[in-house]
Amino acid sequence: MKRIVFASLFLLLAGVTLRAADYDVRKYGAKGDGVKMNTEAIQKAIDACSKAGGGRVVLSDGVYLTGPIQLKDGVDLHLERTARLLASPNIEDFPDWKDVKHVNSENLPRGNRNACMIFADEAERIAITGHGVIDGNGTHHIVPLEKPGNSGKWFFKRKYPNEKTLPRVVFFAGCKDVVIEDVTMTNQPSGWSYWIHDCDRVMMRGLHILAELRYPNNDGIHINCSRDVTVSDCHIQTGDDCIIIRANSRSLKENKPLERVVVTNCILRTCCYGIRIAFCNDGVMRNCTFSNLVITDSRDGIGITLPNSSYPRNYDFGREKSLVENMVFSNIVMDGIYGRPIYAFMKDKNEVDAVRDIHFSNIRATANHFPIFCGREGNPLQRFSFDNCSFVRVSEPGQKEDIIFQHVEGFVFNNTTFETR
Repeated sequence: MKRIVFASLFLLLAGVTLRAADYDVRKYGAKGDGVKMNTEAIQKAIDACSKAGGGRVVLSDGVYLTGPIQLKDGVDLHLERTARLLASPNIEDFPDWKDVKHVNSENLPRGNRNACMIFADEAERIAITGHGVIDGNGTHHIVPLEKPGNSGKWFFKRKYPNEKTLPRVVFFAGCKDVVIEDVTMTNQPSGWSYWIHDCDRVMMRGLHILAELRYPNNDGIHINCSRDVTVSDCHIQTGDDCIIIRANSRSLKENKPLERVVVTNCILRTCCYGIRIAFCNDGVMRNCTFSNLVITDSRDGIGITLPNSSYPRNYDFGREKSLVENMVFSNIVMDGIYGRPIYAFMKDKNEVDAVRDIHFSNIRATANHFPIFCGREGNPLQRFSFDNCSFVRVSEPGQKEDIIFQHVEGFVFNNTTFETR
């Protein structure tokens, strides 16, 4: 016994970490043949791993068909390069989760549903890692539009009504110390890829989010009401917004801010916004940085958007005023933008405290239109600054100048150009 104790102590002093045990899902009855449903087997492995204090639940060498699974404390869901976790094609296999602790599901966006493929509810020290694939099996959940392209950007629509559609692939609520690393996600079923909701200390690194550009609403990463989040070295291609920063507290017991988010070293392509901040009647969003990004072949680059909601039942007026402040955007290249490189606006039906102290530096943007900055009377966009930025508009013959500044205050431009070619 003493020898074991001394040996372990030596390893720890030498800086060697003793990795927790691996839990191979095949030992719990899973079969990677792409045919057998493995929901129960994978969940058994997760439960056993968490009960033992944590470790890795490993999938390898096969295609593992599954319904919804829930991560628990201490569990790293590890997908080896040879593994594909495939969502069931049957929408009935994804009911809403029961007995959810952290959110009031009746106030969730996207049809007030908490259904998803991978869920975590107030879990700590959880992870999804490995170079394997999470496949949302979206081809079974959409159908072509009768007149493709008439929607403005998409060529397909959801097969099911909103109350049955799978709204998300991965949904973490109220979690702490989260790592999502190196995984590829593909074929999302017209639902958000990752929703990080009221979580603390989250690291997302080296992800490939490869959604079908022609499918609706398959956003990349939603970071909502969370704190101390880093997103780095990711390749994101989506039919809807790539990275979204919000503070929608309506499903939570109390208002929670969005603070201290860092996004860096990512490549983004989308039919909507590369980066979108805020939405109708969100709360407090502050102290975030976005750097070393390439946004290409996309509709719009960066959006700070407080629109009028088309779904008023999902937005409680009066609960909290929107505040967007202390945001830094630096070293960003935007090319092939067929909308606007920056789109900052407020609509009338919002309760807004302020949008202020937004700094842009070393931005190189080529787009079909110039940026637009629209506050509103009595509530201007405040203290936007631009250092060493270049905005090039690629115009068509007869196209009018379209840079717009309305209800703005304290804008500063240093070595910044607007050019039409």
